[in-house]
Amino acid sequence: MRRTCQTLAIVAIITLSLAGLSQAAPAKNAKSYFDQGLTLLKKGQNSQAIAKFDQAIKMDPKYASAYELRGVAYYRNGYFSKAMIDLDKAIKLNPKLAVAYNYRGLIYSKNMEHSKALAEYNKAIKLNSKQPVFYNNRGMAYYRSKAYDKAIADFSKAIQLNPNFVTAYQNRAQAYFKKKDDKKGKEDMRRALSLKGQKQFF
Repeated sequence: MRRTCQTLAIVAIITLSLAGLSQAAPAKNAKSYFDQGLTLLKKGQNSQAIAKFDQAIKMDPKYASAYELRGVAYYRNGYFSKAMIDLDKAIKLNPKLAVAYNYRGLIYSKNMEHSKALAEYNKAIKLNSKQPVFYNNRGMAYYRSKAYDKAIADFSKAIQLNPNFVTAYQNRAQAYFKKKDDKKGKEDMRRALSLKGQKQFF
């Protein structure tokens, strides 16, 4: 039976709880600008968010989380070089920012530097082993490296952590198809289709 070709995907997230992530408590006004930027970022208003993070960083040049999320906003706007500069700065200020490692991995993935991407996802997972998106993204790096068994293991972990993770089912299906396991691949595609339309928050 002819099957429909599905688009393989990696998923990006933003941090949801960031209080206390910078090495020192940010200035009150800097935190206010940061919170405004975070709200705008969640709404997909990336350019406006960047302006708020600019203000936060201007008031507190060591505000690690502001660099981190400005990097996320730059990434979403397609400014990958600027994103990497901010993510590097965020990690230098605070090496425990898992999302920053995840986004560095996404940038390396876009550049087809899969070994470097894997190293970044490994760091993100070491810091936060409960985030399904990190496993999905690492799974894609393995998939693109043709390490299909490792990819399946990561997609399965992502699904274990979030049983409604549509993208992880789609990606695992494609890995199964690469291994000529059409039965499992079709099962995953059916599951993904049954979940389509449900609200997904990444």
